[in-house]
Amino acid sequence: MKNIVIVGGGFAGLWAAMSAAQQVIEHDANIQITMVSKDPYLTIRPRLYEDNPETLRTPLVPTLEPINVKLVKGIVRSIDSIQQFIEVKDANGVTKNTHYDRLILATGSEIKHLPITGLAEYGWNIDTYDAAIALDQHLSRILQSPLALGHDTFVIIGAGFTGIELVAEMRDRIAVHSNATTAENAHIILVEGTDKVGPDLGSNPRPSVEAALHDANIDVRLEMSVETVTPSAITLSNGEIFNTKTVINTAGLQANSFDETLHVERDELGRITTSDNLRVKGITEIFAAGDTARAYVDDKHLVLMSCQHAMEMGKFAGYNAARDLLGLSLLPYQQPVYLTCLDLGRSGALFTSGWDRQIQKTGDAAKELKQQINTQWIYPPTGTRDEILNIVKIDVPPEETQDSQEAVSG
Repeated sequence: MKNIVIVGGGFAGLWAAMSAAQQVIEHDANIQITMVSKDPYLTIRPRLYEDNPETLRTPLVPTLEPINVKLVKGIVRSIDSIQQFIEVKDANGVTKNTHYDRLILATGSEIKHLPITGLAEYGWNIDTYDAAIALDQHLSRILQSPLALGHDTFVIIGAGFTGIELVAEMRDRIAVHSNATTAENAHIILVEGTDKVGPDLGSNPRPSVEAALHDANIDVRLEMSVETVTPSAITLSNGEIFNTKTVINTAGLQANSFDETLHVERDELGRITTSDNLRVKGITEIFAAGDTARAYVDDKHLVLMSCQHAMEMGKFAGYNAARDLLGLSLLPYQQPVYLTCLDLGRSGALFTSGWDRQIQKTGDAAKELKQQINTQWIYPPTGTRDEILNIVKIDVPPEETQDSQEAVSG
């Protein structure tokens, strides 16, 4: 029996597993699909800026079991691309080698570690499920200790997508652990090193974002950085000192460092360079998807580290890995439609289309769409085998279908 192994149980890994299974089942192939994940859950990472983070993950088994994908709980320690095996340390601490005929890397990303004195020791983030819960527990502790120096000041580093969503939600998160008066009186500071809020969002959404931050009474500090963090204070690059017990880093992502065990071409974010069908350049048997992969969505735009791109890349990577093993034609990954929906807290949300982010909806209408995305669209399908596989099926151009039929009959 041939083996397709998927490393990573995030959005890209899960959609790769479903897409590969769809091809295996459609062609009645004798291929085992295995997912290796550090835990048996999909973390709904795009929602970790919200309160109640303990609710923001969902089990993988209800999706994987009906489509005959085996789930192995473990951590991949290394990859041998010559002998075609991965070294997996399982939940019991036992390490063993797992052979693959095709491998899909979907190991995701991790927060950038900023060179700020004291940030690693005294800072917080919402990069992972555990980190988000730790922050929430911290908020509960300090908001129940009103005499503690700096308990009422909250600093968010980075005014990108995540930083904006978190800071816009912050007063409501504070209220969950205290009361409305404490939440309204809190001093919330957003620190950004460039001269613009949302530097990567472009000019079209910016007025709406700035208005939302103003309405939320956020103290925005542009062209500044945090120089030092202590247990009860920060120092900014202009010399200002603020007493605070809560400093949250949201300043960008980089590819998971695990992938450095594979000696391949990478970009400045550590992402592995792939061909147009998501095959890792220089290694025939390995594909990559999601935040770990560098690929183009069209003729000129690179993928972003986002759930939106990870899901679709996973679909193409799974499809191509299975078909490659079956000796069938592959499809180039493409995702020309680009949409964004930015949560602006009490100001609603902002929905845009295109890479220039033309505004389509704002306020309550955009907020309703954002909630639909967050609570429905990005969750994995469950149900019968056919119900799951129909959702992930890729629409294949007629000429590609003909090529596949000829390959099978030949």
